[in-house]
Amino acid sequence: MKLYFLGAAGTVTGSKILVETNQLRILIDCGMFQGLKNLREMNWEPLPILPSTIDFVLLTHGHLDHCGYLPKLVADGFKGKIFCSHPTKEITRLILEDSAKIQEEEAEKANKETYSKHKPAMPLYSVEEAEKVLPHFRVVEEGVEVQLTENCWFKLFYAGHILGACSIELHVENKILVFSGDIGQDDDVLMFPPKKPQKADFVFLESTYGNRIHPQEDTLLFLESIINSTYQVNGNVVIPSFAVERVQTVMYLLWQLKKQNRIPEIDYVIDTPMGINVLDTFQNNLKWHKLTPKACKEMDEMFTLVTKFEETIETIYNPKPKVVIAASGMITGGRVLAYLEHYIVKPENTIVLVGYQAEGTRGRRLLEGEKEIKMHGKYYDVNANITSIEGLSAHGDQNDLVNWLKELELPPQQVFLIHGENMALDALRIKLKEQYHFPIMIPTLGQVIEI
Repeated sequence: MKLYFLGAAGTVTGSKILVETNQLRILIDCGMFQGLKNLREMNWEPLPILPSTIDFVLLTHGHLDHCGYLPKLVADGFKGKIFCSHPTKEITRLILEDSAKIQEEEAEKANKETYSKHKPAMPLYSVEEAEKVLPHFRVVEEGVEVQLTENCWFKLFYAGHILGACSIELHVENKILVFSGDIGQDDDVLMFPPKKPQKADFVFLESTYGNRIHPQEDTLLFLESIINSTYQVNGNVVIPSFAVERVQTVMYLLWQLKKQNRIPEIDYVIDTPMGINVLDTFQNNLKWHKLTPKACKEMDEMFTLVTKFEETIETIYNPKPKVVIAASGMITGGRVLAYLEHYIVKPENTIVLVGYQAEGTRGRRLLEGEKEIKMHGKYYDVNANITSIEGLSAHGDQNDLVNWLKELELPPQQVFLIHGENMALDALRIKLKEQYHFPIMIPTLGQVIEI
């Protein structure tokens, strides 16, 4: 059996692991590279494996770095089935259509304003190509064994992280391969704790926060302080946010503060059409999260939901203080750029980062203190206050990742650490060695390993 590490090896994005036997090729996740330019450029390169020779895709969840390459895979010849949970199918549909639409809009803008070196600038894939992925989906229930061939089956088990996210237990050639996908926090605001694997010969473990422990800060108190101090100077709070789960988590926290009369009576705006659509997915998949139907309804009623770009412009030029949650979470595109182009130059405003910021993204550069940021070909001075709430991450920290392996009945033959930057990977490697003495390997991008 061969393993091809086609993404998320030595980096956080572009998750793709190919499992190859004599009879079968299975791709675990099919993500898009984000962040650093040399990684983003890999999205345009053909896979080293012909997509037409891949039999199945097993999808852990619907974030862009795990599903965003699917339209390209299908366009390049993949004809097989894509298996995932019901919420993941719904979220992936929204994510892919939104991603394609943003790419088309940005290519059009780049061509119109001639700031791209590509003549003409092109989207990686179109909305039409994103829609062609949908017939390939097959929804499976969590915990149900799904037979792929006579000697190969898999099951999904709950991972927390975002709505519908699952880890994968794959049985092939008398070996058990467990893929963590992205693992949520054990004490997440909205998601239940991740389930832990019991048996595994080979483990593929995400390492996003492998070198960090989430601070035990009072998130509500911190958010209250940010909003009130910005309101007092007549400023706006902008929260760049991932449309799936993070928007809903921030909504929940703001709703709690509002119920307790701890934040002012101002406009609270959700400006991410996809995030608004995900609210329906939350309502329709109640067993996957902690919110009741009543809580979902009450929470939604607190917010002004913006869907049209004309409404975005109206909101931006409204002089009254407001709190805006807008995608994307790492400021790589989306509506949040329109707000930042107007608000980031003004010192009375506050930008709150509430999720992981990958290398090379605008969010990461702001987090590291850059004083000038480029958007749509123009540079903007960073005069607004930049702050972050690390405890809101949908990823488990080092403790959560280490604990995820504690119920294994027997030591695995190998643990592969993936989906992390170098310092995080190495810190988690050392911690796992100390705790369990498991054999651990950190694969490199493009590496092929025989097991």
